[in-house]
Amino acid sequence: MAKIKDFTLENIKEICEFGKAISSPVRLEIIKLLYQDNYSISQIAEALELPQSSTAFHLKLLEAADLIRMEEQPGSHGTMKVCSRKQDYANLCFLPRSSQINQIVSIEMPVGSFVDCSIFPTCGLYTPSGVVGMEDKEYSFYLPERMNAGLLWTSKGYVQYKFPNQLPAGRLPVCLSFAMEICSEAPGYAEDWKSDITLWVNGIECATWRCPGDFGSRRGRLTPPLWPNGSTQYGIWVKWEIRRDGTYINGEQASKVRLSDIAIPEKPFVAMTIGNKKNARYEGGFNLFGKTFGDYPRDILMEIEY
Repeated sequence: MAKIKDFTLENIKEICEFGKAISSPVRLEIIKLLYQDNYSISQIAEALELPQSSTAFHLKLLEAADLIRMEEQPGSHGTMKVCSRKQDYANLCFLPRSSQINQIVSIEMPVGSFVDCSIFPTCGLYTPSGVVGMEDKEYSFYLPERMNAGLLWTSKGYVQYKFPNQLPAGRLPVCLSFAMEICSEAPGYAEDWKSDITLWVNGIECATWRCPGDFGSRRGRLTPPLWPNGSTQYGIWVKWEIRRDGTYINGEQASKVRLSDIAIPEKPFVAMTIGNKKNARYEGGFNLFGKTFGDYPRDILMEIEY
């Protein structure tokens, strides 16, 4: 995966160190050399016909700009410093970020990309081309083909997803939201089959939404032709928002769980779990729709506003 370094006017010192590092043809030659392999200081000096003292000086400037990495490794005569490239691309942005304008980073997660689950029949997964494994068999949720699923269902339990935490360093979140097409899970379908569906973030219970039913009286707008009538067809687009003053579901406050309770900046991922609590009044399961099933051409959407 390409490694990208972003430079902004919020850190002028970083930009100056970057500019100084790339202002020398010799240092650019070192960067080119490190794209071939990792080298020791003496190997770089020999390849570029430079004194080792000058080579060490150039490498120190490249390291200060976060463009290369120098690590001590065992050598034939003690230890030696081995150099490797640290970045593939550098983005320099002169547009200042306004503290008055919020920005949003968003990502869609396919419904089959869960990292943990607790599943109970009736259950299953479907892709646009057919069933994954077998219906009502929990092992199907561990097959690699599940990653292509556009629909999953279970009569109770949960699924968990881990979204990459792309909140920029030094920025504080204003709102974290998850939105998805979802409904209850009854055998076949039952439009009055209630289910209390709860969302957890980083292990913290945020809020519960009561789904009114499992919908199948008409076909979903996106549902593939192979999916039979008489089964669940579509869901409701539901959005959980965790704000600084509490958690909201479709714009209405549902709990007092706040952003400060779930510690977003502390991890490289945001863990989101959706499902039924064991003590739920209506433990009515759930269907999760991706962009190829149901009414909405979207996967599970996470947005971080900052």
